[in-house]
Amino acid sequence: MRRRMRGLAVAAIALTSVLTMAACAKDTGGNNTGSGSTNTAEGCKLADKPPAATATSSSAASGEKVDGSALKVGLAYDIGGRGDASFNDSAAAGLDKAKADFGIAEVKELTAAPNEPEDAKQTRLRQLASEGHNPIIGVGFAYAESLKVVAPEFPNVKFAIVDGAVEGAANVTPLLFAEEQGSFLAGVIAAYKSKACHIGFVGGVEIPLIQKFDAGFAQGAKTAAPDIKIEKKYLTPAGDFTGFQDPTKGQEAATGQIEAGADVLYHAAGASGKGVFSAAKAGNALAIGVDSDQYNQKTVEESKDVIVSSMLKRVDVAVYDFVKAVAKNDLASLPKVFDLSVDGVGYSTSGGKIDDDLKAVLEGYKAQIIAGKISVKSTP
Repeated sequence: MRRRMRGLAVAAIALTSVLTMAACAKDTGGNNTGSGSTNTAEGCKLADKPPAATATSSSAASGEKVDGSALKVGLAYDIGGRGDASFNDSAAAGLDKAKADFGIAEVKELTAAPNEPEDAKQTRLRQLASEGHNPIIGVGFAYAESLKVVAPEFPNVKFAIVDGAVEGAANVTPLLFAEEQGSFLAGVIAAYKSKACHIGFVGGVEIPLIQKFDAGFAQGAKTAAPDIKIEKKYLTPAGDFTGFQDPTKGQEAATGQIEAGADVLYHAAGASGKGVFSAAKAGNALAIGVDSDQYNQKTVEESKDVIVSSMLKRVDVAVYDFVKAVAKNDLASLPKVFDLSVDGVGYSTSGGKIDDDLKAVLEGYKAQIIAGKISVKSTP
């Protein structure tokens, strides 16, 4: 009898131990394969997954033939120009595709200098227009003030501006994006990839445009992992645009965030993002690129192994579609905002770090945003 009681006691202790270990695993973020939160042994305690996205039939390219042989396209880049591995390179990719697809007669590209005077932008736009280029695209909101002056001087030239608008100028088409929506998905990626549940954001210049990236990223991360910790750093204040072209500052800011405990960093800093990637590689962290699919950019190739994804801001699509619309004389066909619903923003999967499970989560959140069930903030 005594031996039987002792056996029952041992069994009870063993059962208690199993239950205790299971409870601890749940409390500390152990694997949970049920229908609720999906937690990992190390990392964030994640919120419930969004409902699966409903498969939709994507409209295939119509194969429509567009003749652009009469066009001479002018492109006025923001600072950094072609080769910045980010914003301007995306515009360049759209121009290159338009040239190949539509048989454009001639293209000319000019680039802004950091902190140049306003009249330099006016001179650049006037030069392109005077040389007979039409259409002309200003890549970046910094061209807004100059277009207010120059566009009325050339009423027959069709201008466009990326990230800006010029009120009262009928010949200037705004090419605007929902950067906050794409950045929301970048925040979800960061939350799912962080082992420390601690991430970082590096902005180039503290202006409303870059704050859209900041706001969306933070909201996405907090939606996916409410307890996540987020570091934030802007390289320069509003008015000092060198923050978009200073990889050293980018590296210093990112290194500071890694030392503070962040292990996934997202940048919206133009060419300064090269420094963020370098810091991530040196600090055994991961990084999320911006604008272009930076995993495939030659200028950051040495850091590609730490680039888990990029928030795609499809400036290439906007430039391409604008040139196409001009060639067809159908500017009304352009969307008011290039958002998730028209694939104007999104995320890349190059490098194989976004597996099918995470992609399903991202597509679920994307569907909720498109349906209006999630409203993404554009200010921090």
